[in-house]
Amino acid sequence: MKNTIIDTNFNFPGQSKVYKGKVREVYFLENDLLVMIATDRLSAFDVVMPKGIPFKGQILNQIATQMMYATQDIVPNWLEATPDPNVAVGKKCEPFKVEMVIRGYLAGHAAREYKAGKRMLCGVPMPEGMNENDKFPTPIITPATKAEMGDHDEDISREDILKRNIVSKEDYEILEDYTTKLFQRGSEIATSRGLILVDTKYEFGKTAAGEIVLIDEIHTPDSSRYFYAEGYEDRQKNGETQKQLSKEFVRQWLIENNFQGLEGQTVPEMSDAYIDTVSERYIELYEKITGFTFEKADVSNIDARIESNVMEYLQHSKK
Repeated sequence: MKNTIIDTNFNFPGQSKVYKGKVREVYFLENDLLVMIATDRLSAFDVVMPKGIPFKGQILNQIATQMMYATQDIVPNWLEATPDPNVAVGKKCEPFKVEMVIRGYLAGHAAREYKAGKRMLCGVPMPEGMNENDKFPTPIITPATKAEMGDHDEDISREDILKRNIVSKEDYEILEDYTTKLFQRGSEIATSRGLILVDTKYEFGKTAAGEIVLIDEIHTPDSSRYFYAEGYEDRQKNGETQKQLSKEFVRQWLIENNFQGLEGQTVPEMSDAYIDTVSERYIELYEKITGFTFEKADVSNIDARIESNVMEYLQHSKK
């Protein structure tokens, strides 16, 4: 698709290396500074789709920025500035090699595991007699090991994380505490928008000074699942599908087209018309989650816009 940002190749002053993740590209600069660019790439089942989604990067970056500000009083984060709609600049951190997934409801991956007969997820028991999208008695933390691009994230238990010394016990207890507090705040924000925060994931890192901080995105439709609160109870009672705001609609479309990221499967062709509908859904997600009208950035030359905005920020920040 034209007017999308799929790949970047910048050369900022003081740049030492570049990391390319599934949907974000991180430029490491001097003075422990990171420039994180949210591309328009779309990832599902840990596979990056061939075509970009217009405005997706801007949407994710702006939701994450707003949510970082809305939670910085309870959990410190890495963010210092957002000089461009697709860019976040912040402190360099050493990321923990686990994603802290927290689930308030039996949905998505947890529901698929439950349907397959499993009653234990990441060492955490799931009660008998639950229906898909039912609320858990209390939210459960089900961590995953972080994958490199193209690899699958894997479920892992708290016990295995500590036994394999992936995270120290002292640090892991802080991650659990922060995860619970962030989910509580995220749920309150969602409720104020007429939504239910179903599940989400948080990533953390440690600064050079040894402080544990929240990194990456937070409460976006790529990292979180939301249901509409209105009608939730009735839909559950009647065994109906929940109306939701998340990337799940893309996953469902892929499943219907015989793709779940399994070996030998081919990514189905996404027509321009379908991609436009995905873009529109992301805009709807933005407006519902934040309560603001989405303002499309100038996409006539995204690379030039990003480069200009970042360079201007870096020059000003040196003064």
